[in-house]
Amino acid sequence: MRGGRPHPVLITTPLACVAVGAGFTAQALLRPSVTPGDAALLDALIASPQSGAASQRQAPPAAGAPAGDPTAGLTATRGSDPTSPAPAAASRELQLEIRVALLKLSGNPSLSASGPWQISDRDGRVLQRGGAGVSIDAAGQFGAQAELWLETTADQHLLADGRAYAGRLRLLRGDSGVRVINHLPLESYISSVVGGEMPSNWHAEALRAQAVAARSYALAHMARPADDHYHLGDTTRWQNYEGLSAVTDRTLAATRGTAGVILSYQGGIVESLYAATAQISQEAHGHLGASMSQNGAQELASRGLPYKEILAHYYRGASLARLQAGAG
Repeated sequence: MRGGRPHPVLITTPLACVAVGAGFTAQALLRPSVTPGDAALLDALIASPQSGAASQRQAPPAAGAPAGDPTAGLTATRGSDPTSPAPAAASRELQLEIRVALLKLSGNPSLSASGPWQISDRDGRVLQRGGAGVSIDAAGQFGAQAELWLETTADQHLLADGRAYAGRLRLLRGDSGVRVINHLPLESYISSVVGGEMPSNWHAEALRAQAVAARSYALAHMARPADDHYHLGDTTRWQNYEGLSAVTDRTLAATRGTAGVILSYQGGIVESLYAATAQISQEAHGHLGASMSQNGAQELASRGLPYKEILAHYYRGASLARLQAGAG
């Protein structure tokens, strides 16, 4: 994530609920059926958020906390820890689908798959099938349609301009070529962003801090989509997303070790900004509030701080919360 585009750091709960409904209603105009992920997100609640005792502008720590204590205001409510396993009856992790515009691709991307694939129209009618490595002529399949879907089997991946992607690809015909939207599970997206934003050989706690920040940022944009067709793009204007090439065992571990955990402030989703260094973070985001230095996170992790304390150092007044279905 780079740059300092003018957006708020926090999305409050009422705004998030309105934005989620508006975003999915607009997209349903192009694909009539509502996916299970859509329905889950509309019903989603943040489990056990701890209202931050400080404002987003680096206010003093919570009452009773030692001065300079980086963990102030970054705990779960009622003595529970949202990063620890929750009883199955009390919490079900959300299986959310995020929609990422692949803006790095060419206007007429080469398409194929590592296994069997099929192209369908918006109503699910199969238009073409093929095998592993066979080039796909998407442009020739559009006809009078504006939208196509490219899918493969669950154990394989799709290829666009040589880049490998999980999930499925939605192809939209436009004046300047084909726009490709990657629909994939949120946690799969996060495991790629962690590797795209940080070297995967960095300290495990820094990678975990990055996973939580990336997830919280993504959820903020799922609540307030960038476009009717996608939640956010794959460039550093949002978060750097490289598809499966950025996924390693260590980025998967960081993602799984923080599954469903986000930053929350007074029940809302924190749009957790970050940049490579403290200087860039201040220049790009200083006027917006809290922002994490990725190199700083690595330094703190190397000094023995766990990811929760790293996040508390940069997002003062926020708390950790776990996303779950069926809460409340």
